[in-house]
Amino acid sequence: MLQKFNPKNDNLQIFIKDRLYHRSEAKISVFDSAVQGGDAVWEGLRVYPEGVVCLDKHLTRLHESAKTLAFVDIPSKAEIKKAIKQTLEANGMNDDTHIRLTLTRGEKITSGMDPRLNQSGSCIIVLAEWKPLVYDNKSGIKVISSSQRRNAPQFLDSKIHHNNLLNNIIAKIQANVAEKDAGLMLDERGFVAELNGSNVFMVNNNTIYTPFAHACLPGITRNTVIELCENNNIKIKEADLSLSEFINAEGVFATGTMGELTPIVEIDGREVSRDSELMDEVLSLFKKNIKGFCESLN
Repeated sequence: MLQKFNPKNDNLQIFIKDRLYHRSEAKISVFDSAVQGGDAVWEGLRVYPEGVVCLDKHLTRLHESAKTLAFVDIPSKAEIKKAIKQTLEANGMNDDTHIRLTLTRGEKITSGMDPRLNQSGSCIIVLAEWKPLVYDNKSGIKVISSSQRRNAPQFLDSKIHHNNLLNNIIAKIQANVAEKDAGLMLDERGFVAELNGSNVFMVNNNTIYTPFAHACLPGITRNTVIELCENNNIKIKEADLSLSEFINAEGVFATGTMGELTPIVEIDGREVSRDSELMDEVLSLFKKNIKGFCESLN
């Protein structure tokens, strides 16, 4: 599904480094690491009237990714929350908002790969937009398996939520060419990993299954679904799952901050059942509880 421009975003205020800029003036240096080598980490946040969903968990992951990549001058959670609050207030936002939160290694003194060239500290970017959920969660989405494999830890650890997303983008390009909504990515062994932009679950024999997080991002929404199932006596397992198992499942759905929970109704041209009562129960549980996971910035 192609996202559309929202005219409400014409006059956005965007936080960069230490202050707000109008979207027409919001820029980073050509010497910034994000430009030089995709050397940055990021989080996608969703805003409801009750606050930002799982904010502390997102900021923890941002900090852990930055630490793994040996960033210096990493802003504290309090500083990041202050920047988010300032951005939302400047734009009058408290609902139906998506935030792309980025932390780059910062500006280099000269072009080059060496992080020692970064001598100005890291750069935080808070880009908040008026944006509905990315998918139609009633109709569901159609996906195609991609020839592009998801990174395993021996290549590039998917636990680092980094800006090097080219393998995911290639999978999305393949889905676009096939006129489908997303690319379903396998790991290097051929087991299902995740969609190009979200995690996946399947239902079979009264059990919810999701791939091991070996080659996928262990998403915040993914973890929320696992916790909801465990707290409501719904059997859930992590496992190595083949493409055939997903195609023949009683139900399949995707999870992510930008889309919440989305039924997958077709894989590689094969119809996937939409009649699973257990899947509907999980989708309903998430909808009922999601605002309880919000954290206020006040």
